[in-house]
Parts: sequence; C-alpha cells; structure tokens
Amino acid sequence: MSDNKVSRQKPCHHCKSRSASAPPDTSTIHYEKFWLYRHCSSVQQRDRQAQKAGQLFSGLLAMNVVFLGSAFISSMIFNHVAITLADVWILLSILKVLCLCWIIYYLLGTSRQPHAVLYRDSHAGPIWIRGSVLLFGSFSILLNMFQIGYSVILIQCKSMVEIVFPSIEILFICTQAFFLWHHSKDCIQVQHNFTRCGLMLTIATNLLLWLLAVTNDTIHMEIESQLREVEQRFAGKAPFSHPYLRNETISCTCPNTTICKVFQKGYILLYPFNTEYCLVCCSVLYVIWKNVGRRISHHHVPHIKPKFKLQGVVFGPLLGTTAVIIGICVFMIYQIQATGSAPNHQVFVMYYSYYIVLLPLMSVGAVIGTIIHALEKRELDTLKNPTRSLDVILLMGAALGQIGMSYFSIVAIVATDPRDLLNSLILSYSVLLIFQNITQNVFIIDGLHRQPFISPGKEEEMKEEQNHEACNQRRVSMLELGQEIRKVSLSYLHSYSHLSWKRRALREISFFLVLCNIILWVMPTFGAHPVFENGLEKSFYGYSTWFAIVNFGLPLSVFYRMHSVGGLLEVYVTA
Repeated sequence: MSDNKVSRQKPCHHCKSRSASAPPDTSTIHYEKFWLYRHCSSVQQRDRQAQKAGQLFSGLLAMNVVFLGSAFISSMIFNHVAITLADVWILLSILKVLCLCWIIYYLLGTSRQPHAVLYRDSHAGPIWIRGSVLLFGSFSILLNMFQIGYSVILIQCKSMVEIVFPSIEILFICTQAFFLWHHSKDCIQVQHNFTRCGLMLTIATNLLLWLLAVTNDTIHMEIESQLREVEQRFAGKAPFSHPYLRNETISCTCPNTTICKVFQKGYILLYPFNTEYCLVCCSVLYVIWKNVGRRISHHHVPHIKPKFKLQGVVFGPLLGTTAVIIGICVFMIYQIQATGSAPNHQVFVMYYSYYIVLLPLMSVGAVIGTIIHALEKRELDTLKNPTRSLDVILLMGAALGQIGMSYFSIVAIVATDPRDLLNSLILSYSVLLIFQNITQNVFIIDGLHRQPFISPGKEEEMKEEQNHEACNQRRVSMLELGQEIRKVSLSYLHSYSHLSWKRRALREISFFLVLCNIILWVMPTFGAHPVFENGLEKSFYGYSTWFAIVNFGLPLSVFYRMHSVGGLLEVYVTA
C-alpha cells in the first residue's frame, strides 16, 4: 500500500493492508471548494458542485489541447510545406515537458501531503493493466533508442529535433510508467482541480502521441503500397510521385551497414507497441481522474480479492494454444508471401480460412458463457465503479472500428462479385467478425457486472488468514510452516474437486478466448493487413477513401483485441 495514507491510529507493522479499508476520521476529509458555489447551503452540496465544475474545466482543457494538436497534425498531412513533422514534434515536446513537471510535482508534493490519499480504489489498476504499461513502455523506450541510433547514423541529413524528441519521449515514458505503477489506485483528496488538470493534460498528450503514431504508420503503409504498385507498372508509364515523399527521402537512405539495418528493422518491428502504450496510459489516467476527490465507503471495500489461478482449466488452454500455434504459422506464411512484389492469391485464401474456422468457435464459446451467466445465482455488482464503466465504454467503442470495416467490405463484395472464392471468403469473414465482436462484448460486460464467486468455507479461511497475518507477530517454526503448507495444499485439492461445472465452463471459455484474442492481436499488429492488400475494397471505394477507413478502423480493432484480454482475465478471475 502507499505510504501516503494517513489514519488517526498508528497501525501495526502487519496491519498495513487494513488502513485502506478503515474509515478515516471525518476531520481528515478535504471537501472541495469552488468560487462559483461558495454560497451553497451545505458543505456536501458545495463539494458535489465543485467536483462537477472541476471535471468540466479540466475536460475543456484537454479538449482544447487535443484540438490544437490535431490541427497541427492535420496541417502536416495536408500541407507539409507550411507545417512540418519537426513543428509537430516541438509542440508535443512542450506538452511532454509540462506533463513531466506535473507528474514530478504530484510524486514529490501532492501525494506526500497529510491525508492526501485516504482511499484507494481496489478495482483500478489491476496487475495485468499495470504490467501492460511496463511491457509496452519498455518496448517504446527501445523503439525511441532505435530511432535515436538511426538518426545519429544519418546525422548529415537529419535535424537535431529528430534526436531531441525521442530523448524527451524516453524520459516521459519512464516517469509516466513509474507514476501509473505506484499511484493508479489513488483517490487523491487534496489539490483536486490542479490534479484534474494535470491528469487531463497528460491524457491529451498521450492521445496526440497516439494520433501522430497512427498517422505516421499510415503514411508509411501508403508509401509502401503505392511503391509496390509502381514496380508492377509498365516501364513506359510515368513514374509515381506522392506528396508524403520528401525530397530528402532519396538522398537520406540507410547505408549498407548492419547496425543501420538493425535500427531500421527494429524501429518498424516495435512501432505498434508505441500506439498501444499511449492508449493503455490514457485508460489508466482516466480512472485516476474519475477517482479524484472520491470517498469510498467502508462497506464498498472488498475484504477478499480473487486471485488468478490455473485451477480447473484443461480444454481452454489446450484449444487456445492450438489456435495460437496455427495462427503463428499462418501469419509467418502470409508475411513471407504477401510482402513480395506480387502477393499470391492462395495466401489470402489461407488467411481468411483460418479466421472463418476460429471466429465461429469464439462466438459459440461466448454465447455459451453468456447462457451460463444467466443460469448462475451470483448477484450483480451495482456499486459505482469507474474502472468497470471505462472498460465497457472502451469495449463498445473499440469494437466499432472492426465492425465498421466489416460492413464496408460487405457492401463492396455484394455490389461486385460475391460468388468468387476469395470474395465469398471475405464476405463470410466480415459477417462472422461482426457476430464475434457482439457476442464477446456481451459475454465480457455481463461477466464484469457479476459479483466474484467465493465459497463460504474459502471466505472464512481467507479471513482467518488475514487476521493471522495482521495480528500474529511471533516467528513461525519449521513444523508450523509445514502444517500451513499442507493445509493450503489440501484446500487447493478440495476446491479443485468441488469446482462446479458452471464455474469450470466459464474458466475454460474465458481462457480460450484470452489466447484467441492474443493471436488476433498479434497478426494485425505486426503487419498482416489483408483488408488493404487484397485490393477488393481499395478498387471499389478508391485508394484514398478506403485508406481513410482502414486508418480509422485498424488501430481500434488492434486495441479492442488487447483490451478484451484484460476483460476476459477479469471474468476468469471472478468465475
């Protein structure tokens, strides 16, 4: 637990975990104030109005920053002479420096004030979310190191901004990851408005970094695809030129050295992790923003937290691992053949056939899981939970990207030739993908709103264990330690043998869907984009229109798969 929590009574060394759930003294509560509502009749009413006003003004700050940055990025795309990429980098560097100043002030000032963190949200910042922040953040740091090395090698044709920007980015990623790892559960009770504005500024900065990363990735994909078309043209036709290609692209090429090729390939390989890192940080920061000034009731704090255990699952991991292995093989074959000058027709058939087999299995599993939820006797969790509300919004919103692209593909296929083999496969793939997204969302959202299942015997055992850890300060002998290990082992075997078929089925389905969503995240993240490379929709809608659709839908679909993994793990743990 954080050292910033202050209670009236000094807890014992073994009772730190109880301080978060203990109700604080009312004299330690810092009610919010706002000059517009200074004449309110009661303190509680003034506190509620001030909280809404603070959220409104901080939200307006983030909206203006996002609009300003979006205007810069859009100007860079459509008028790259007046606004260059260096100008966008300078703006984002200023925003990152401001965010760094606020994060450092929060770590060293705000969070260390008396009674600053009286409550901590147990639902916020689960271990897999914070772990993904560290994982994607580490890859993003490595990405920026590759970018710095690549710019240093080509220093004769690169500006200093291309070295300074990734250096500031590394410092920003490290500081932000440290902040999110240690303070993602905070319900800060002091300096409410300043904290909200700092959080919203950081959210806006991460959104702009994500928008720039998606835009740059899209530009690279567009250049690569159009240059591939140029190679297939007849020699007598005019050479192709594109506005995104600068004049220095030809002169500033990577020399024929191993280290330069490593930097170049490593940058391309790690590029998707940067976009995912920005989105994950935005979701965690939003939960912290919602928890500013929040006071959690003593009865709302869960006494027992379910833990992740591979208990009672056999077929889910087996089928999921099979799907992952087959998917990796399909992905490697696709990448080898589709990256050539003339992609093979059969590789698209193989790719879509894999999806057509996997998606119905995932849909059937989600439907069965939803039916089991309906048959269960577990109560619905109706308490206020910002983390769960955000998860539902992100699941529904991110699914719109893949669903939207699927509907555009369906219209294009039906209007052209749906009887062709490849077209019929794409049509089936699009329909199944829509159904799979809907059924999986229903299964996850229904599972997130269920109370964790804990048997009465296990509950008493865990309570006794907590009391034992909190109050027993004597040293444990080797004999007593052996008895405790034997007791835990017998309890594990007992609960495994008495696991009901409903809970076992939910765990099997959740684990299977976790592995399937992981492989469906890996394939488009690392370069498999048949929706753009098969040429069907591109020829029907036109190059620019279809690329704009893919630019909107593909990043959302990638984020949806990654976010679904977190939701499914939550369903698995609470089953």
